[in-house]
Amino acid sequence: MVHRSSAQNANVFFSLGILANKMGFTALISLFCSMKAEIFLANDVKAFSSTKMPVHIAEFWMSKSADNFHHYFGPEGCFIGVLSKGKSQSAEWEALRKLANKAFLCLPKDIDKVVVKNVNCDSAKSVAFFEGLLLSDYQFDKYLKVKNREKSIDYSLKGKGEDRQEEVKIVVSAVKSARDLVNEPVNALNAKGLADAFVKMGETAGFKVEVFGEAQIESLKMGGLLAVNRGSQEPPTFSVLEYKPKKAVNNQPIVLVGKGVVFDTGGLSLKPTPNSMDMMKCDMGGAAVVAGVFEAVAKLKWPLWIVGLVPATDNRPGENATCPGDVITMFDGTTVEVLNTDAEGRLILGDALSFAKKFDPQLVIDYATLTGAAARAFGTYGSALMAQAPDSVVKTLKKAGDAVFERVAEMPLWEEYYEEIKGGIADIKNLGKGEGGAQSAAMFLRHFTQYPWVHIDIAGTAFFTSPSHYIPKGGTGVGVRLTLEFLRQQING
Repeated sequence: MVHRSSAQNANVFFSLGILANKMGFTALISLFCSMKAEIFLANDVKAFSSTKMPVHIAEFWMSKSADNFHHYFGPEGCFIGVLSKGKSQSAEWEALRKLANKAFLCLPKDIDKVVVKNVNCDSAKSVAFFEGLLLSDYQFDKYLKVKNREKSIDYSLKGKGEDRQEEVKIVVSAVKSARDLVNEPVNALNAKGLADAFVKMGETAGFKVEVFGEAQIESLKMGGLLAVNRGSQEPPTFSVLEYKPKKAVNNQPIVLVGKGVVFDTGGLSLKPTPNSMDMMKCDMGGAAVVAGVFEAVAKLKWPLWIVGLVPATDNRPGENATCPGDVITMFDGTTVEVLNTDAEGRLILGDALSFAKKFDPQLVIDYATLTGAAARAFGTYGSALMAQAPDSVVKTLKKAGDAVFERVAEMPLWEEYYEEIKGGIADIKNLGKGEGGAQSAAMFLRHFTQYPWVHIDIAGTAFFTSPSHYIPKGGTGVGVRLTLEFLRQQING
């Protein structure tokens, strides 16, 4: 259903649209000419009278009912329609992002400028379309000799929503930064490399970064992080990110914690392969979310005090690797019986969550590719959320997730799950029963929290094995837009 114009044709016409009526459908038509594309957004077909829309295309649309997805192929190109009838507001915005992806796929490879012109639809719709267009323009081509596109595209938005285009560009850029971090292989991005990337991002965006090396981690007695790192030839790092503007609206920081396992073999509890270990460069997806959020908040200069904590290491079965059955002592003094070295993320996060107490946080949110159970529960369609926080916080996070279509689904934290991880020879153990694995993992984390806390398990959403509309294969950056929308609400009250 996609028409790709020839790059050799200097006068290519392409059109794309959503049929409109009084119910609030959005219509779109785009004109490609030479190296520039113009995309028109409107609420009804009549609004296109001033856009030089070919008569036969207009007649086609006027003759169609507003009941089905349909498209038009003509001598000038194609015209594609998606209806939003009966959709919720968030679903309609998502339909527009997906439609924008269709438009992007039709862009000639040599095009260098795209202008989205809002004729008469509301600001939120044009922003959603613009966001989808920019999110679609991504490929991790760092190691490709032949690039898919040799030059970048200059995007702009005109009309209602224009006042938000720079914000959208910054947010999307932050998502792409998160995607890049996840897509880097471990031979190019080890724990130190991840910390170095944070430092570089902080210098560019305007936030502070302090990196603890192995000696300082040992002096702090972060036993969880050190235990996971024992089998590695590379030292661990612990990064502290901070953005604190002079007129922050919050007196206590919001602390974001990201799991930074740059590669996970499972340790001595070795993962089977293929289809389990070959994607494990993504196990620092939580760390990437934190980095992306900081980049955007600092560049947008939002009046919000935030702190980021990222424990980072790889997990390998080296000669000194932690053995199943070993007992370790965490940062807060808790002893843990390590029953499975592939349940390593909760060990490094436990240290980070304990460390977060020193900031007297208003709220702590952690992000982690933590459990296969969460991925099996929701697939790639949403992340698992578990919390000990006010209902208002959870409600706002869910609403934010719906708005940007990075949905979260709440799972219970019943006390029975904590009973599963109580230890026999240590205070707790790092594994519960096979059933309810996402919840018992979250209960392990809760042990180290005495403050409002939210856990978001992104195991199913952080990395895709195939593209899905504007989300590419590989690192997705899911969690960045969710968190930014949540933080926006904290600023606005």
